[in-house]
Amino acid sequence: MGMGSKEEQCQDRWAFGFLLAFLAAMYISPGEWIPGLERWRPALLTSALATGLMLLGRMGRRERVFVDGPRGGLLICFCVLVFASMSWSLYPDATRFAAVELLKWVFVYLTLVNLVTTERRLLLACLALIVGSLVTSRGVIAWHFAGVDMVEGYRARWVGVYADPNRMAMSVGIIVPLAVAFVVRRQSPWMLRVACGVAAAMAIAAMVFSYSRGGFLGLVAAAGTWVLLERRLGRTIVVAAVAAAMLMLSPESFWARTRSVSSYEEDASAMSRVQAWTVASRVSLEHPLLGVGAGTFPYAWRLYGPVESQRAYAAHNIFLQVISDLGFVGLGLFLAFIGSALGPLWTLAKDRERGWLSRAIAAAVVGHLVSCLFAGFLVAVHFYVLFGLAACAERLARARQPAPAEGSSNLAPAAPVLGEDPSSSWEAEADTASERISSQQR
Repeated sequence: MGMGSKEEQCQDRWAFGFLLAFLAAMYISPGEWIPGLERWRPALLTSALATGLMLLGRMGRRERVFVDGPRGGLLICFCVLVFASMSWSLYPDATRFAAVELLKWVFVYLTLVNLVTTERRLLLACLALIVGSLVTSRGVIAWHFAGVDMVEGYRARWVGVYADPNRMAMSVGIIVPLAVAFVVRRQSPWMLRVACGVAAAMAIAAMVFSYSRGGFLGLVAAAGTWVLLERRLGRTIVVAAVAAAMLMLSPESFWARTRSVSSYEEDASAMSRVQAWTVASRVSLEHPLLGVGAGTFPYAWRLYGPVESQRAYAAHNIFLQVISDLGFVGLGLFLAFIGSALGPLWTLAKDRERGWLSRAIAAAVVGHLVSCLFAGFLVAVHFYVLFGLAACAERLARARQPAPAEGSSNLAPAAPVLGEDPSSSWEAEADTASERISSQQR
């Protein structure tokens, strides 16, 4: 029995190791630039191994796969609706591709919430994203200075999914509040603080070189949310210092493009968004309930777009894309899923000692959602990984709460023992939380 337990623990560690490899590979994109790795598809391979080992472990221990309660149920229902939309899709092949992509990311989400069972693992998952982003940011910065394959002649990008400057900016923007949270946390080792500081600085530089206005607005929203949740003068000073450095070091052309939002009628990129939003509204008027099928917005453009338009654009707004593709039924499921993740994060952020990472995740979520208003991608893995981390944070917080005594409401967390290091207490309870999570799954 003891040997079996050791084997199960080893299998669980391997599954989590592959999950970390996947989280890093999301940003590193090794198959896109390392010769010989493209056919192996490292990100897909590591995610499949993590999911497979997780499922084998659950079966071996006769535990149910945790689907994250009502929140996971909403995501699964949304995925089912995407598959069902093939039956009324304008272009079934495009819907089939979108459905398969979404199914992969739903499996990644479920793998996250089943394997990230301790606070230490949540920290490592966040760090894997931060470390991986260093490679993406470096690639973007290097391409900028070398003038390689610039969009519109001046907008930097990189390989794979990061070939779209907007998508790249909103993806690396996720790690900025996470990295800054590690930097300002006094208990973080100094080498980790330096590495996270470098990652945040490089991510911001990559966003500047992308000239993505949606990415910039998302970064501003993330910074404002983090300051609002932290409510500490030192944190406000840190954000102000970063903003001042960005103001002084960013090229004037970046600010000129950002200011052009106020005169969008003269900006071709901005006008393409206005046209895309008009197309989405026309589709929703004609197909309000279920839309025209997931992933079909470019094809809907041919029917509902301006006659003078020479090309079809993406929706440039994830919520309007959902309305167009899946109607108000899809939008309802999508918004309910988002709200079920963001609401608990706001509650967790009130814990002054243990809520530091929850506040950073909440800031990342808000910033990413703001960016999604301008360049959203329905089947982008970063979206579902970020919400998976939010779900893990909320679940771990619930698991470490002691059972309420009879007649007690248990609304307030217990006060730390005088003289005790809050961070050590936070990490010491990881095993207890993991045991409670395991007992809930049996």
